[in-house]
Amino acid sequence: MRLFTAIDRYVFRLTIVPMFGVFLLAASLLMLEKMLRLMEFVSTEGGPITIVFRMLVNLIPEYAGLAIPLGLMLGILFAFRKLAVSSELDVLRAVGMSYTRLLRVPYLITLVLMGVNFAIVGYWQPLARYGYEQLDFELRSGALGAAIRVGEFTAIEDRVALRIEESRDEGRQLLGIFARIANDEGQVMSISASEGRFLANEEDRNTIILRLSDGTIVQDMPGQTPRVLSFARHDLPIDLPRIEEFRTRGGEAREYLLPELFELGWREEDVADAARVEGQAAFSYRMVEVIMMAMLPLLAVALAIPPKRSTSALGVFVSIVMVVSYHKINQYGQEVAALGRIDPILALWGPFVVFGALIAWMYYRVAFVPGGQAIGALESVYAKLSKRIRALLKRRDRGRPTQDADGEEAVGAA
Repeated sequence: MRLFTAIDRYVFRLTIVPMFGVFLLAASLLMLEKMLRLMEFVSTEGGPITIVFRMLVNLIPEYAGLAIPLGLMLGILFAFRKLAVSSELDVLRAVGMSYTRLLRVPYLITLVLMGVNFAIVGYWQPLARYGYEQLDFELRSGALGAAIRVGEFTAIEDRVALRIEESRDEGRQLLGIFARIANDEGQVMSISASEGRFLANEEDRNTIILRLSDGTIVQDMPGQTPRVLSFARHDLPIDLPRIEEFRTRGGEAREYLLPELFELGWREEDVADAARVEGQAAFSYRMVEVIMMAMLPLLAVALAIPPKRSTSALGVFVSIVMVVSYHKINQYGQEVAALGRIDPILALWGPFVVFGALIAWMYYRVAFVPGGQAIGALESVYAKLSKRIRALLKRRDRGRPTQDADGEEAVGAA
């Protein structure tokens, strides 16, 4: 007896294409929205544009945690909806294939994606989050070589003020340079130059060289007459600001790996109560996000079957609302539980039990109750509302003025 029949391969093809399509679409939309904000932030901080894409790569695991379950559910939903709308599902049911039998392949896909999502939220996501926070810290501190803004004064170590009028050749050639340097003894040196460029200092990596050409130096010393010097070339050493080292991983619960969270929440004894509760909340949040994927095929089937003689797509809308709402409820439950306002088990496993029981009831209505509908009441309201809207639109079109053959306006009969 063959393990996978032609029907299984057919269901696999119907599921896999929309699943990957939804996954890519959801991840792209989430990343595009974040990319716009990151570009604005990086431009404000004066960092290189490549840092935007490095930060986005570190956000992929976070968005995949929502995009994978959403893609899985909609892939299965669209597959069974196509079978139902084309009446193929009725034929399969007539020859004795139950919904449970038809879900064999979708559940194999689900088990694979559960393993992938477990690896993402348990291991890759914490490491990527730490990498994102590190890039953010380096960008704010100037460790990434933040650019000097053209046309604005830039302060370096509160001792050097630098202004550049124009930048060419991607910052390699600087025009219209003014620098003001002060020391602890009260001496002030003002330098203006027509051109300049930054050079690396091989002897001291904490200092860079600003090589200036065709300029003037005004040296002002307390109690003395200012001295004015002209130069054809002058090397100005500039001390780079000291950059603090970024903290070690584990400053936040979401940066812990899953085994580390388990140790923090239940095993380690010498841990503050606040840290222990935060670890339990984070661990429970990741686990319910992964385990709930096992119920998504049942939810997809329950919402994929429209009423007879109907092609209503209300189930698609309801499924998206349910999955996204459950995800947001889990996020809120984690935040509240981490603050110690509610027990982490109740805050996260409570909604899991309620949501799972609701899905089981919806699937039972569709799979085992003759003519049963999971959202029959919503379908009835939706059908009546759609009928009224279509009637109003037709009435408006009949009352809209039209033009006759002579170009004169004529009003249609009401």
